Amino acid sequence: MRRFPPRLPDQPIFYPVLSEEYAIKIARDWNVPASGRGYVTRFRISARFLERYQVHEAGGRDHREYWIPAEDLAAFNAALIGEIEVVAEFPDLASTA
Repeated sequence: MRRFPPRLPDQPIFYPVLSEEYAIKIARDWNVPASGRGYVTRFRISARFLERYQVHEAGGRDHREYWIPAEDLAAFNAALIGEIEVVAEFPDLASTA
């Protein structure tokens, strides 16, 4: 995968997080109940691109993320270096039982 898909109308912000542990928590604990599946991705991006954004703490210092406005996602994708790698997938096991 080379880019992230456009945001949905009810998703005005793209929230790339800074740690795999936090990404796992979001994918497993929030995304699976909300949409039936969760994914953790890893990617590299130009530090120069990220200079214009601040890191935000979302509930504690272990929950750090960037807030990228949806209208900046095309520029974010253009600043990616290499592929986006899926490193973990969490299916909704309750619905398959």
